[in-house]
Amino acid sequence: MATQENCLFCSIIQGKIPANKVYEDEVCLAFYDIDPQAPTHFLVIPKTHIPSCAGVNPDNEGVVGHIFSVIARVAEGLGLHDFRVVSNCGVQAGQSVPHLHFHVLSGRDMTWPPG
Repeated sequence: MATQENCLFCSIIQGKIPANKVYEDEVCLAFYDIDPQAPTHFLVIPKTHIPSCAGVNPDNEGVVGHIFSVIARVAEGLGLHDFRVVSNCGVQAGQSVPHLHFHVLSGRDMTWPPG
């Protein structure tokens, strides 16, 4: 597990900052968002520090597939049938924490386009 100094999500993974966990395994961690934008809103993050979607490469691409499998299982376990998965890439796109993460939102109508 490669972590980055001064990364909020790496600190959560290391247990330095508490989180309301939904799921955890050796590859990723899922926890509820502290500023939810929907009745159900959780994040799924890799335990290895990847800065954003732009940092996904052949060496770490399996992590993303695993995360999407986890999203499906957690959503099913929470009884979610309709949900949105979002990953912002870069500050201008709305990424506030430079660690790859996927927002999973459900429980309300999702408009399109989103933003």
